[in-house]
Amino acid sequence: MGWVPSMKQTRDPGQPATLRLCDVSVGRLAGISFEVPAGAVATLGGPSGSGKSRLLRAIADVEPHGGDIYWRGANQSECLPPEWRQRVMMVPAESHWWFDRVGDHFPEGVEVDYRAVGLADATDQWQIDRLSSGEKQRLALLRAITRKPEVLLLDEPTANLDPDNVIHIEQWLRAIAIEQSIAIVWVAHDPAQAERVADCQLKIRDGRVLAS
Repeated sequence: MGWVPSMKQTRDPGQPATLRLCDVSVGRLAGISFEVPAGAVATLGGPSGSGKSRLLRAIADVEPHGGDIYWRGANQSECLPPEWRQRVMMVPAESHWWFDRVGDHFPEGVEVDYRAVGLADATDQWQIDRLSSGEKQRLALLRAITRKPEVLLLDEPTANLDPDNVIHIEQWLRAIAIEQSIAIVWVAHDPAQAERVADCQLKIRDGRVLAS
């Protein structure tokens, strides 16, 4: 096996902070090319089964695909997968939990603002098995943000939330994208949500991704 450079070694700080897909293919999708700059939100829509989640997994480097994907000029194929996934982070529709207590899922020594997602300060002591699906979804988003990603790939991040929390999390994520210069690709089925959060709306049609 040849030497594989790390992202730090291949990353050119002079390159623009842009997520760029060039002729990507995965599953039934082909010829996918688009860009999302840092601080912007691109929503991704399309019928169920059209390949939205698979495309996110390809961008996160957890599913084989064709074509090239770049972040800040670094090609995904030239980066060590753990380093790529630290910077280009996916939050799936169903979050995974390994420990019994909420707080054990966050980096040690990092102050976690549970109130940012509408939860109490004492949430870190809660048991995972007492959480609702909506609480898990909000905590999964907060967990990702505390790891300082540069790109966030969100698979229906508000699907399990009540209307008030949907608006709260939308506003929080939009603010985080701008404040921390995070590029976000957000799978959204609700056209009204896409209108509220997106700088650019992407839609899958006939195996292609089109900007609207």
